[in-house]
This record gives sequence, structure tokens and C-alpha cells, in this order.
Amino acid sequence: MGSSRLAAVRLLAVVAVAFGLVYIGWRWTGTVAWDAWWIAVPLVLAETYSLGETVLYSLTMWNARRRSPAPPAPEGLSVDVFVTTYNEPVDLVLRTAIAARDMTYPHATWILDDGNRPELEVAASRVGVGYVTRGPEWEGRPRFAKAGNVNNALFRTSGDLVAILDADQVPEPRFLDRVLGYFEDEEVAFVQTPQHFWNVPPSDPLGTQAELFYGPIQQGKDGWGAAFFCGSNAVLRREALMALGLTRFSRDARGAMRAALRAGRSRLQDLLSQLAVREPAAMPVAEQALAAVRRAEGQFRRGDVLAEITSELRSAFTSALVQAPGAVPAEASPGALVSQESPPLPEDVAGELLAELDGVLERVDVARTDQALTINPLDTTTITEDMATAMHLHAMGWTSVYHHEVLVHGLAPEDVGTALSQRLRWATGSMQVFFRDNPLLVRGLSLAQRLMYLGTMTSYLSGFAALVYLAAPVLFLTLGVFPLHADPALFFLHFLPFFVACQLLFQVSGKGSRGLWRGQQMSFALFPTWIAATLSGASAVFLGRHVAFSVTSKTKQATGTGYRHVLPQVVVTVVLLVASAVGVARMLAGEASAPATFLTLGWVAVDLALLSAALRAARYTGPGDTVVDPVPPSVALLAAQAVGDVLDGDDALPTTFDPTEVPLDLTVRHVPRSSPWPPSSPHPTSP
Repeated sequence: MGSSRLAAVRLLAVVAVAFGLVYIGWRWTGTVAWDAWWIAVPLVLAETYSLGETVLYSLTMWNARRRSPAPPAPEGLSVDVFVTTYNEPVDLVLRTAIAARDMTYPHATWILDDGNRPELEVAASRVGVGYVTRGPEWEGRPRFAKAGNVNNALFRTSGDLVAILDADQVPEPRFLDRVLGYFEDEEVAFVQTPQHFWNVPPSDPLGTQAELFYGPIQQGKDGWGAAFFCGSNAVLRREALMALGLTRFSRDARGAMRAALRAGRSRLQDLLSQLAVREPAAMPVAEQALAAVRRAEGQFRRGDVLAEITSELRSAFTSALVQAPGAVPAEASPGALVSQESPPLPEDVAGELLAELDGVLERVDVARTDQALTINPLDTTTITEDMATAMHLHAMGWTSVYHHEVLVHGLAPEDVGTALSQRLRWATGSMQVFFRDNPLLVRGLSLAQRLMYLGTMTSYLSGFAALVYLAAPVLFLTLGVFPLHADPALFFLHFLPFFVACQLLFQVSGKGSRGLWRGQQMSFALFPTWIAATLSGASAVFLGRHVAFSVTSKTKQATGTGYRHVLPQVVVTVVLLVASAVGVARMLAGEASAPATFLTLGWVAVDLALLSAALRAARYTGPGDTVVDPVPPSVALLAAQAVGDVLDGDDALPTTFDPTEVPLDLTVRHVPRSSPWPPSSPHPTSP
């Protein structure tokens, strides 16, 4: 935003926060209805939360950054473009892959097929792009959805930079040329561009365009050095991702070894006490093993190499078994722990010794045997790998860039069920990060970066606040329980300045962004989704429950209306209307104060206006003819031809790939699933 608009935003931010502090201070000190504390306290807490969100939004907008045009893209960068897919229609994936292939900056294009579909592999070869899928090392091991798919490809390609596109995100030919110049700064880890959806009508009934986020909010985060990576339409530096993966592996391995050594020492101490009573002859083995564990703990504290600690511990355990009376090397079977010169150890004791020492070694060994990859560059601890990865890159000292220019055109959900499923996944992953890696506790982040991440994560707690804002007026209108003690005129005197200042701040900061009111509506109306996401994220972190990664469908899932997907909002709407009728009847009967009733009815009117967005979304049946597909006809035709070849049975994979047979004179190498990794030939490029 320009300097004059930024000045206006800063002024409004100060005014809004000041009015908010006055209002909340007044609410806490003199208006809480303590006789009905069970609703009065949640209400004032919800209002305090809303003020906190206003403060975080004001801080975000305070430093909104309008970047100068990026420098020209430097020559000679090697770039891999990843098109990620799982189960999307083959023709849709090919449209994106062909458009990516035809970008003007030299690069390699790869389809990352997590669905392992032979027909897509054949089609990829027909249009001249690479094909990557998981290898046998992933069988029976955690796959980590999209994060695992990208991590797998990172170890099978070699470009300096990696561009990531979802299967439906079609890039313009100039995409790479417009953003690669930022990477002349060696500290830039990634550049994010907006996600724009071409199949959304101007009315945006599902609230999917998110122009406020992909605009002022991202510019504000960028101004504080915390622009988000959003999973697609971004270019990342491979070096930064690999450095992050190595750092996280080292940190996790050290934590695991520390805990394993501590547990091993405790277990061996217990075993030694038991052997003193049961089998004293076996005590030397346990004593020497315990001494070895203590030496390993000392090495760990000194910062020795973890692999060397494990190796020396294994040697010490073997030596202890060899030197013990009646013992032979640890490689022997439990029954072989005997000596011709000493009484043999009972077989059960020998087996117990070997099992204990093997168990300690297995826990201490830092090599990951339960995962396909030792190093995971993209974060795999949450289903929103993009936010978590960006946060930890920032914590390492890398910087990011938000480039505010639409260069990629995607598909948005066209039914309310799919849209809600997508939002639930985003919110659940964000709350996973909130509970597991709260930005306030992540070392390396600046205070501003902590607050930028916190502001996004805590926004999903609004579901609980909305529930209170809906329940409070119903309780007064039906039961006469009013959660605050204040004269209505005095209430408006305190509340209206805060409310008006917030709305002005929102409108001025978001000027030029469409759907501002719709965004406010959806933020409130989707309260069941936000509550479910918060509970799911907390359960995943604290109870270890699995959270499935649901791929957003690229086709409409149902015909007709979708009221069943917004049933809670429908029920609440009916309850508000019935409560209003009851409240009016109670007022006319003299059972309720008229000023308080009118105040509450106004409150209900605002709630209904916000909830109406969900009801309107349920009636949405698609954009119809109001939108135009931006994909060039030549790209769509080529994708259709490739699919047609596969359907016609022309699906034999070539033993060698001849670039001269590729349409549009493209030079690229196809990598079948049986090819060795990493590729041994030169990095593939396209003109």
C-alpha cells in the first residue's frame, strides 16, 4: 500500500486499539453480571479475545510492505518445477504440467504422482515432462501426504530452486521470470505469490478468493519478515530446505538420544539390583554396560558426534559380554553365554541381558529405521506443512518474499462440502502447529515474526468466541439472563467507537480487495469448522490421534443445495429467530426490559447477517457461464490428446526418451519409475 494509505491505516490502528482498551477495561471493571458468571465471564473473555485479534491485525497492517519490482531473473539457475498430485483427473494434471513445461525460463518440469498411476506416467511421457513417484523404501512406512511427496522428489532431483504447484494451479509463462530475481539475495529461502482462482464468480459465495490475505495481510507479514509459504505458487531454495531438514534431524536425534540414554541408565540400574538377588554372576555384565551408558552420557554432554557415541556404546556392550565370566560375544545366541571355566549363566538370564542391551542400543541409535527418508526438508509433523516449514526457516534466519502479482490461476471448490473440508484441513494443521510448535516458544524467531504466526493460528479460536456471541442473546431473550449490567446508552457510548474504528481499519487496510464483508461473514459463520479444527489439532498433539490429509477435490461433489453441510448454522439461525420472537413476547408482557430487549435484538440481527453467508454458500451450485477458463486452448488440446492416447491403448512406455518426438520442440528427459536415483544425466532443461 502507498505511504498515505499506510499512514491512515496506522492512525486507525491506534484509534481502534485505544477504543478497544477503553471498552474492555470498562467491561471488566463494572459491567460483568457476576450473578450469571457462567455466561457473563465467557462473554467478556470472548470480547477480550476479539480485542487481542484486533491488536494482532493492527500490528500486521502497521508495516505492510509494497515491494519494488523484482530484479530480472539471473541466468544459469537450475530450477525444478514440481506439480504435485494424488488423485486429481489426469487431464487436469496435464494442463498444469504442460503450462509449467512451457514457462519461458529454462527449467525441468516433474509430475509428482502420489497416486502411482501408470496412465499418468504414460501421459507425462507423451507431453515431455518428468514423472516421479514413491519407491519401495516407502512401503509400510509413514507417507506424510504432500510433504512426503515433495520430500521424496527433492532427493530425486537436483535443481538449485524448486517451484511447487498444486495439480490445479496453472502458471503463466512468465512465472519464473518474475520471481527468480529475488534469489540474488542469498538469504531468501522462498518467494510466495498469490493464489487466485479463476472459477470464482464476482460474488464469491464460498468466500474462497481470500484477496485480503493474498494482499494486505501477506504484505504486512512480509514487512515484518514473516511472509508465509502457502504450499503452492511458490519457489523455494533447495539449500534452505535441506539445511532445515538437517537441522531438524539433528535436533530430534539429540533429543531422542538424550531420552534413550537416560532411560537406558535407569533400566540397567534396575536390572543390576535384580541380578544382585537372582544371579550375582551376571552382575559384571550389567555393571560394565551401566558404566558404558554413563560414559556415553558424558560424551553427549560434550557434544560428540552421535554416530560415534552409538558405535562406542555398542563396542563397550560387546566387550562387557566377552569379559564376563561364562560369556561369549554378544553376537552369540542367549544359550551360548557359557564358559568351560565358569558355571554357565541360566539361559533366561543370558537372554534377558542380551535383550536389555539390544534394546538400549536400538533406542540410542540415531538412524531412522521407521521412515523412508532420514532427512525431511518439508515439515512432516502437521498437515499444514507449508506454514510449519516457513516458520522454522524463519527461525533459522532465512528470509522470505511475498510477490504481490497473480501469476498462477487455480481452481477453487465449487460446492460447500468441499470448501468446508478444505478449510477444516487448513485450520486443523494450523492448530497442530499452535499446540506442538507454538511460535511464542520457537527459538530464533523475532518478536514480530512470533506475533505474525500467532495471529494466523489464534484466528481459528474465533469459533469459541462466536459460540458465546450466539448463545448470550438467546439466553436473555428466552430466560431473561443478561450477561452484563449496564445502561444501554452507556454501552453504546463505549462499544460503538471501538466497533466503528475496527470496521474503518478493516476497510481502509483492505481497500482494493474484494469480498471484505464476505470474509468477515465466513470467519464468523464457520464457527463449527473452527471449533472442530481446534479440538482435532489438540487431540493430535496431546492424545496422539491421527489427522488424515484430505486432498481437496477438483470436481463438484454433489448437485443441488448443501444445507446438510451447514446444519449447525441452520439450527442456530432457527434458534435465533425463535428466541427473538420469545423475547418480543416477554417484552410486551412486561417480563423484560424494553431497552435491553432492543439492544439484544440488534445483536441478533448482526449474528443473522453474519450467519447468512453459510446459508448462501449452501445454495451455491457453481459459477456457470460467469467465468472463463484462462488455460490456453492449445494447452487444453494437448492434454486431451495425451489422455486420448492412453485411453486408445497407446500406452507402451518408451525404453528411451527421444526429445525430438515431444510436441512444441521441448527438450526434457522422462524418468520412469525404474530409473536410478538421483538422475545421472545432465539436469533437464526446457527453452
